[in-house]
Amino acid sequence: MRDTINEALKQAMRDKAKERLSTLRLINAAIKDMDISLRGEGREDGASDDDILKILAKMVKQRQESARTYEEGGRLDLAEREFDEIKVIEEFLPRQLEETEVVSAIDAAIAVVGASSIRDMGKIMGELKSKYTGQIDFAKAGPMVKDRLNQL
Repeated sequence: MRDTINEALKQAMRDKAKERLSTLRLINAAIKDMDISLRGEGREDGASDDDILKILAKMVKQRQESARTYEEGGRLDLAEREFDEIKVIEEFLPRQLEETEVVSAIDAAIAVVGASSIRDMGKIMGELKSKYTGQIDFAKAGPMVKDRLNQL
């Protein structure tokens, strides 16, 4: 994953794509911050691909919130810039699952965990996050899990 991001960074430098380069540098900085914090915890190997996916998903979410705030404030130019950054970050995330695929993943997680009530929601969400980080919007998946559990 790191290699892919670094190659994209080098290509952006060659192409003189300022905005893309800026976003890729932000991604690299976030990964390096994670590496440093993990070294403090004794993990010398740094951030894994799963850690990087979590970083990228967090970055997308932050930019979506910023864009929404800018739109509400009438700053469409800044909102557009946030959306451009989201496009660059999403290039490195896996494909988002369709709603039917999310429902299937939730059903599979319920079966794996052996969920029988709403109290098992945390276990189900943990199972989904371990397998589908970056592929599912967990803010939308939470209510879906809740609905499925209420049907049991």
